Amino acid sequence: MSDAITLFDMPSKNMTKAQVELFDPPMCCPTGLCGPSLDQTLLDVNEMILVLKNNGISVERYQMSGSPQAFMNNPDVMRLVREQQMDALPITVVGGRVIKTSAYPTLSEIQIALNESEAS
Repeated sequence: MSDAITLFDMPSKNMTKAQVELFDPPMCCPTGLCGPSLDQTLLDVNEMILVLKNNGISVERYQMSGSPQAFMNNPDVMRLVREQQMDALPITVVGGRVIKTSAYPTLSEIQIALNESEAS
């Protein structure tokens, strides 16, 4: 994830419920930013989350061990986990629709999905 953090075409702040949900693979802590060395991808994801939240976008992040109900309450996520097991993670859901599996999205991918979700 090497996109510059810019805010173009960010949807309005009037959307309800969690617009962005990240279903993470197992990590040592909720953000994955722990341990002796930091993963640049996880740093980028956390920076992206801060940008989204600062722009009024609701972002929720779940790990199976800490939030099993979130996984079970989303049939699309559970189907992917059953079919692909841990290889499906991370799974990104925007506006209730899975937009990416097996890798974290870029900020521009989330912006496009948010705009599509708002338009429908």
